[in-house]
Amino acid sequence: MLHPSYADLMKVVNSEVEEGEAPVVNSRYSIVMAASKRARQIIAGEDAYVEEDGKKPLSVAVDELNNSMVKILNEEA
Repeated sequence: MLHPSYADLMKVVNSEVEEGEAPVVNSRYSIVMAASKRARQIIAGEDAYVEEDGKKPLSVAVDELNNSMVKILNEEA
């Protein structure tokens, strides 16, 4: 099981969206794609924004999303 949950991650990612605007993510698929893209960046050598402490890249990416250290941008932006 993923901790935090998908619902919690979606709330964090969409927390900066103003009322009336479309949410940045609206599905589990969007969260999974964003986390996997960030994990691939970490694997490729980019520095992590949180302590890795032996965690796998995907866990680090989820922690970064949960702590609002990484932003997900709309494709239109």
